[in-house]
Amino acid sequence: MEKISRYLETLLNIFMAVALGLMVILVFGNVVLRYLFNSGITWSEEMSRYLFIWLTFLGAIGAFKAKEHLGVDMLVRRLPVKAKKVVLVFSDLLMLFVLFLVLEGSWKMTVINMDSKAPATGLPLSFVYGTGIVVSLAMGLILINNVYKILFNKVRDEDLIVISESEELVDFKEISVGKEEKQA
Repeated sequence: MEKISRYLETLLNIFMAVALGLMVILVFGNVVLRYLFNSGITWSEEMSRYLFIWLTFLGAIGAFKAKEHLGVDMLVRRLPVKAKKVVLVFSDLLMLFVLFLVLEGSWKMTVINMDSKAPATGLPLSFVYGTGIVVSLAMGLILINNVYKILFNKVRDEDLIVISESEELVDFKEISVGKEEKQA
């Protein structure tokens, strides 16, 4: 399971890097063509927008897997281990419900826009609305895996806190410690 997860994460990172690279090339190339040659690629702006949408949503999957989304865990940190597990399972089930709603809405929008075409690229608009399907399914699988690990005690106690520490907080602590040493 972990091997498949690492493979999919690598594939996700490669796709995001390629999407970002294509966006840079399309936007920069279009700027150069407009200012130097008074022309441009008509479909580059639209394609860059679609790549940005995919990049954003796929990045949300990566951040979700790495537990890097924003959250507040002041209360959860103070709970005993069993209560942390209950709260975490409840929140995961709640998120699964929300992801089901996203999946349902994205599916309907994708089907509705199957025959609609983008004006410049001619891509079906379902290509854009399909991001919700991919994101909700991927995050749903991550959540189901998390609930399975919690229910069958395959998670360590320190992994029950699903919020990662902020890097700015770490830097702030280092700065304040450095100032205290200078004052002493």
